[in-house]
Amino acid sequence: MNEENTYLSQGSDDEKASRRYWDPTFKHFAVKVGPGAHYVTTSKDEMIVTTLGSCVSACIRDSELGIGGINHFMLPESDTGNWGGVSASMRYGNYAMEVLINDILRMGGARNRLEIKLFGGANVMNSQNLIGTKNVEFVETYLRIEHMAVSAQHLGGEQGRRIIYFPETGKVKMKLLDSKGNAVVAAEESNFKKQIEKRDIEGSIELF
Repeated sequence: MNEENTYLSQGSDDEKASRRYWDPTFKHFAVKVGPGAHYVTTSKDEMIVTTLGSCVSACIRDSELGIGGINHFMLPESDTGNWGGVSASMRYGNYAMEVLINDILRMGGARNRLEIKLFGGANVMNSQNLIGTKNVEFVETYLRIEHMAVSAQHLGGEQGRRIIYFPETGKVKMKLLDSKGNAVVAAEESNFKKQIEKRDIEGSIELF
């Protein structure tokens, strides 16, 4: 993986490598992006894959240069994001959006050429908090405040989604999950939510 052309938040080099594989169906290298991570690439032969339940992903690219990427966040926003550094803050939508956009601009993209597509935000977890709905409300509000238009979206509902994104062309392939797939992604997101909530508590201890 060429570090000049790609950026994946979180994980060691070994973990990064394990997420990239050749997909013979689409004849592209596929990069998996999980909760709390994001990925940006300039490579024409890469596609980005993620599975969403209540989480939301923004697929953003420079429509002229083909530089693009995906984020994957669970919680709408944090004022500070002070939990283990930048990559840990990616679980929050406000940081996830800013880091993804800034990385695309840093790699040569232009703000006025950004093409944005949104997916996810289903209410798949058994929770009264309706995390999916809150994520959808957040990302729509964020982009409205930033005066950034959305070219396509598929948000909300009660079914998870598998997303395949081709930054070079902006093409997205989406598959709605069946009940079994919903149960799997709901369990994964519930476990992820418990992990980050636990780390919040540990990180908030003050010593006197």
